[in-house]
Amino acid sequence: MASLTETHGHDHTPVPMTSSPVTNLSGSISVPGDKSISHRSLLLGAVADGQTRVTGLLEADDVMATAGAMRALGANVRKDGDTWLVNGMGNGALLEPTEPLDFGNAGTGSRLAMGLVAGYDFPVSFVGDASLSSRPMGRVLNPLRETGLQVESAEGDRLPLTVHGSPLPVPITYRVPVASAQVKSAVLLAGLNIAGTTTVIEPVMTRDHTEKMLAGFGAEIAISLDGDGARHISVKGQTDLVAQDIVVPCDPSSSSFPIVAGLIVPGSDVTVENVLLNPTRIGLFDTLIEMGADLTISNRQVSGGEDIGDIRVKHSALKGVTVPADRAPSMIDEYPVLSVAAAFAEGETVMLGLDELRVKECDRLAATARGLEANGVDCTEGEDTLTVRGGSGVVAGGGAVQTLLDHRIAMSFLVMGMASQKPVSVDDTFMINTSFREFVPLVNSLGADLS
Repeated sequence: MASLTETHGHDHTPVPMTSSPVTNLSGSISVPGDKSISHRSLLLGAVADGQTRVTGLLEADDVMATAGAMRALGANVRKDGDTWLVNGMGNGALLEPTEPLDFGNAGTGSRLAMGLVAGYDFPVSFVGDASLSSRPMGRVLNPLRETGLQVESAEGDRLPLTVHGSPLPVPITYRVPVASAQVKSAVLLAGLNIAGTTTVIEPVMTRDHTEKMLAGFGAEIAISLDGDGARHISVKGQTDLVAQDIVVPCDPSSSSFPIVAGLIVPGSDVTVENVLLNPTRIGLFDTLIEMGADLTISNRQVSGGEDIGDIRVKHSALKGVTVPADRAPSMIDEYPVLSVAAAFAEGETVMLGLDELRVKECDRLAATARGLEANGVDCTEGEDTLTVRGGSGVVAGGGAVQTLLDHRIAMSFLVMGMASQKPVSVDDTFMINTSFREFVPLVNSLGADLS
């Protein structure tokens, strides 16, 4: 087993790319499956009885890392045609892995897996790439420590680290101090293998895929609101979970890139099909409509308890708005591409409550601001705010953007280059594979010029 002082190498040769302005984008596309639901399908399938069948699974690096981790914990995870099959171990029956779980760049996968194994009396080591190893894990590990989990980690609760569950873990009631679906989910997953009832109190609602999927797999889960409007989510431990057939809808975060591109490139008409429309995930779409976007949703349906639909956008004259802090949990991954839309809007767009962006793949707030400045956009970065002063449809471009190994920074500024006056280049696109492997061919099929 790798020692906790070894650095974990994930070297690669940078793949720079330039996005040149185009006259219009048009067509209909489907983006890959939702990342959040894909991770959870594998995690819950691994501890269910029987074979879980997943179609539409996102086959990006982050999700494949979670698949590998579930294999290491004893589950049989394999692809058969277009379907992923997970032969689960049953709740409480995961096996001690012989090697560290390598999560690459997968923040969601690693944090949720820490919860899943927290109720087991054996050591599990976690490693990742340079980006993941720089990100703090304390917000997830601290509540898990309350169950009796022991943690040996690099400085500041960073990877590489090893966790070891207590022989007699205790159920906890935990009030999440910051809005975080990852923290909520890790605690609920830990509760699956802990006798008694584990409860998470969530003052601000975050994406609720974990609760919906736990119920779908047959967990005993209860959700209520207290007098202050906080959600209380309780799961009864050591109950059997039953394998499911899951159809993964298209990822709204990945959909945001072609959608914003269609709004800012003149003459465009773009449709993204079968997009997940869970209310906890569509803050960006609500914001774009407030900005004056020509955005319509059709073919609405329900699949696996989730709302889905087709989103069609046409080039629009956008106006600046103020995005309230309480909307941040429903669009936390979309602020970089919203900032690009804001750069093309008329007037000032003010985004509030962005502190969570400081602890993403990089300091995503600073990276967004530097990318805007490099391309002639007037903006002000605050401690947890970003103000973008739009150019009423005109952005100079011509800049070189430092992506800091962040896939969403890379894709956002490639979108900017489609509509700016001069091409926009990014220093690396290798890590786009972590979430949206098909990004370049898909947007080029609409008429983009990425090379």
